[in-house]
Amino acid sequence: MTTIVVVKKNREIAIASDALVTFGETRLPHGYEVNEKIITVGDSYIGLAGSTAHFAVLADALRGMGADCRLGSRMEIFATFQKLHALLKEKYFLNPKEDESDPYESSQITAVIANASGIYGVYSYREVFSFDKFWGIGSGRNFALGAMYAVYDRGRSARQIAEVGVKAGCEFDKSSALPVRVFGFPMTVAENQERAA
Repeated sequence: MTTIVVVKKNREIAIASDALVTFGETRLPHGYEVNEKIITVGDSYIGLAGSTAHFAVLADALRGMGADCRLGSRMEIFATFQKLHALLKEKYFLNPKEDESDPYESSQITAVIANASGIYGVYSYREVFSFDKFWGIGSGRNFALGAMYAVYDRGRSARQIAEVGVKAGCEFDKSSALPVRVFGFPMTVAENQERAA
């Protein structure tokens, strides 16, 4: 699958990914295709894990939402992904079924979002999490989380911590590979603003 991480430290935010795409047993490493797992929508960076079909669909859908695409807080992201779910079914033919016992229709999405307001995770039922330090998604996630935990308090920047996380995923996960792609930027919104809303 992939290794994608988001990190927040010292008023800095970073998001990073590996560069490998897999199709069953076939690997498409860096150098054969531009494998961008992080898309930009406005001032936000969105990392996606799962089906490669999501990349073009989500980029097109979110950018096409205009003012309805708001990603500046946990509740804004939730509202945006609620609207997005209907759009994915109507325009892009999303199959929302995973299991008959599921409590809600699935958007079939696992994503992390990084922007100046913070770092977030979005999951299949449109659950949105806001993270204080770091998080990861994809098959290399557990390796990345362990590595980032080990270095987080050592005074490294968010960018350096994100790189360490993805490199650990690439070292031990068979579905992740270098190079690391990383984007970093300063936070410009108070960390607790979203909690107060």
